[in-house]
Amino acid sequence: MRSRLLTDHHGTRTFVVALESGDRLIESITQFAAEEGLAASEFTAIGALVSAKLAYFDWDTKDYSDIPVEEQVEIASLNGRITRPEGGEGDPHLHVHCVLSRRDGSTVAGHLMEAEVRPTAEVFVTDSPTELHRRTDPESGLPVIDPELR
Repeated sequence: MRSRLLTDHHGTRTFVVALESGDRLIESITQFAAEEGLAASEFTAIGALVSAKLAYFDWDTKDYSDIPVEEQVEIASLNGRITRPEGGEGDPHLHVHCVLSRRDGSTVAGHLMEAEVRPTAEVFVTDSPTELHRRTDPESGLPVIDPELR
């Protein structure tokens, strides 16, 4: 993983993060976010993966159902948020959704749980000069952004 600060305008920073073959996407972005102290950021990415695990949140069971992807795919779209976890302590919290394109052009999409890059993923991160925290939603059990928490 390599990165560079592109702009810093009144505390709003934009970075590029270049991931390489073998890098774990979620782990790499989490590490980058911790190193840079990111707490209210959004990011996008394009590139390719050798494998991934997506998931679908099943409202009835209040649990994720795995969608394994065990083939080379293109990242057609990837969007994520970086926030502070509930209580503000610990690793940054990532919430990531993506659409992956298969060789035949068909797609698979969902919540990105893990992914291995091959050959690259180009990630652009925009960080706000504030913090956003999460709280556990009592109805779903999911960690959701709470704009009022500080």
